[in-house]
Formats: sequence, C-alpha cells, structure tokens
Amino acid sequence: MPEEDLVDIKFRLYDGSDIGPFRYSSASTVDMLKQRIVADWPKGKTIIPKAANEVKLISSGKILENNKTVGQCKLPFGDTTAGGGVIIMHVVVQPSPAKTKPEKKVDDMPRKVVCSCSIL
Repeated sequence: MPEEDLVDIKFRLYDGSDIGPFRYSSASTVDMLKQRIVADWPKGKTIIPKAANEVKLISSGKILENNKTVGQCKLPFGDTTAGGGVIIMHVVVQPSPAKTKPEKKVDDMPRKVVCSCSIL
C-alpha cells in the first residue's frame, strides 16, 4: 500500500486524554474507526461507550458519517494537520436513548394547599 494512502489519526476524549495515534488506510470507514475506539477505550473512565453507534467523531467542526471513508473525510483537514501529520479527531459519547432510564415526570402545576386548622 503506498505511503500516501495511510493516515495517522489520534482520538481526543472528553477529558483531554488521547487514544492513538493509529495508522489507517484511506479506505477505512468512519464506522471502523469508531469500533477501534470502543475496543481501545481506556479503563477507569466515567463515561464508557458500549457500542460504536454511541460514538460520534468530529473533525474540523463536522460530525463524520459512518459510511464515509477516511479518504473522503480528509478534504476538510488534509492540509491542516499539526504535530507531524497526525490528525486529531474529537470523540463524543452519546448513549443510546433506548438504554437510558426514562426521567420521572414532575407535575409543575401549583397545588392547592388545604388547611383545616383553626385560629383561636
């Protein structure tokens, strides 16, 4: 595989720590990157993705689509890589709504308080 078809990517987590950098082919999909992130997620973090669909990757302010390849996503950040050509993608963990507990509904209506006390 030609060297120019390989891209170094590092993933920045919510607390500022990083996963990687790893070298990927330009043909790798965003979904493949997400699966790698879930598999290599550091132990001891308070937020832990359980599946790739709970991970959002952001590069140059854009959320990357699962079916896009690294090569297709490269345009926005291709010439702006810093730190020796390593691309930094931000990772956002967003748990699936079906897995979260439903919030209890609180009645916001004021309640009428009835006092049956007598004043002497």
